[in-house]
Amino acid sequence: MLEYKKIGWWLWLGMAVLLSAGHSGRDEAFLLAIVLGSLQTGLFLVRETRLAAFPVQVRTAYLVLLVAAQWTPLHFIYWIQFAGTWAYVLFGYCPLARMMSLLPGNRTEPLTMSLLKTAIFAPPVRGSLIKAAVSEPA
Repeated sequence: MLEYKKIGWWLWLGMAVLLSAGHSGRDEAFLLAIVLGSLQTGLFLVRETRLAAFPVQVRTAYLVLLVAAQWTPLHFIYWIQFAGTWAYVLFGYCPLARMMSLLPGNRTEPLTMSLLKTAIFAPPVRGSLIKAAVSEPA
């Protein structure tokens, strides 16, 4: 599910390329990823008008992880973001958004093993994964 007609997809592609460059020895690419993440978060905050909007939450969490990974003991986070960002760009599967959809403020259903399995293993969908899972017949 490539969403190449949306600006958000292109921003994530840029992030994936920067993380790839960073892992190829271009350490300045990680700093550029933080800049791009800041711009992306700001853009979506203006667009959505609320910090609690899910797209803003995901980008804010991603940015916080980028900044945290600057600390040497947390550099492994860049590898997690590298894999997750490419998974989203290539397949539409965003592990961070799936985990964040399970937070209490982002769901109305109780947290169950079934909901957790759905969040992890369900194929990519447009819109809310949790709403799609709840509306599906059992």
